[in-house]
Amino acid sequence: MSAAGGLGDGTRAVRAGLPEPVKHEPTLPGPVFAAHFHLPGDPTGPYTYGRDENPTWTHLERAIGELEAPDGDGVETLVFASGMAAISSVLLSQLRAGDSVVLPSDGYQALPLVRDQLEAYGIEVRTAPTGGDAQLDVLDGARLLWLETPSNPGLDVCDIRRLVEAAHARGALVAVDNTLATPLGQRPLELGADFSVASGTKQLTGHGDILLGYVCGRAGEAMTAVRRWRKIVGAIPGPMEAWLAHRSLATLQLRVDRQNATALAVAEALRDRPEELGVRYPGLPADPSHATAARQMRGYGCVVSFTLPTRARAERFLDALRLVDDATSFGGVRSTAERRGRWGGDAVPEGFIRLSVGAEDTEDLVADVLRALDESAR
Repeated sequence: MSAAGGLGDGTRAVRAGLPEPVKHEPTLPGPVFAAHFHLPGDPTGPYTYGRDENPTWTHLERAIGELEAPDGDGVETLVFASGMAAISSVLLSQLRAGDSVVLPSDGYQALPLVRDQLEAYGIEVRTAPTGGDAQLDVLDGARLLWLETPSNPGLDVCDIRRLVEAAHARGALVAVDNTLATPLGQRPLELGADFSVASGTKQLTGHGDILLGYVCGRAGEAMTAVRRWRKIVGAIPGPMEAWLAHRSLATLQLRVDRQNATALAVAEALRDRPEELGVRYPGLPADPSHATAARQMRGYGCVVSFTLPTRARAERFLDALRLVDDATSFGGVRSTAERRGRWGGDAVPEGFIRLSVGAEDTEDLVADVLRALDESAR
């Protein structure tokens, strides 16, 4: 039973991608472990070889498509082994030597590695910050515009619809990294983008135990090229990972609602501290990104960032936390935080903290963060 577009987010998340009910069969069929399938005669039908298609992927892909574009016909979704596999599939399937691509200069930390590879293939890479729609300034002549909004880790937001209209007028495709927002917080395809790309490792699946990525786009030549790239490279998820991801979608709205609400409470508590922390969260009315985010987002995400004055203070803060794990990544049901500068590559101060809010009770988490701040200041 496919979830209809008019249903609420929770209902869609619970029902998305489920097959028609069959007596004595499970509501969500278990994972199909198969390298090959029975295939007598001509090789017709959907399932021939495990690198091409798998029934477990099919259910998950339908589910994600219903969340990314609940009212959209002709939308195709492909799942991948990781978020980076999904990102790479779009970039490397759409670009050729001599093409130009515009990337965010403040986006996901792995993008500089992608830049090196693209340039090695003879592709011109231009960059500009997410905030202020600055990528417009370097758009002329580009084949593909890559947006990441909100950006990670800075949490700047750009106007997707405005950038899409400008890109399409110049003949460029647009891909939006929707990882931080999730399909419940933002729907890039409805704002005109050609691709919505995300790491399912984060809040989409939400338990920190699955590596997954996906690409969602309008069916046509562009998505056919993405599918071909997945087949050639073999960047496919295992059936168990795909099944676990689909199972996790049923609680997506519950997790997103709790995590986003608590993230706002944490951001407000940090904002109200006597010390200036440079708090960033798009849900704060005074945040530089709020006006744009409010026009295009339905939720502001689970990540809050702020800056402590020194590296040592930031490390004392992280050590003092009791309910927050010192770990990278974001979006899980257990809160995590890290001093982002420890990795290098992000243009952030040494004391910059990226805090991913989990599903703990709001009062407990806010109290833990404020206590750790007090202890770290001594």
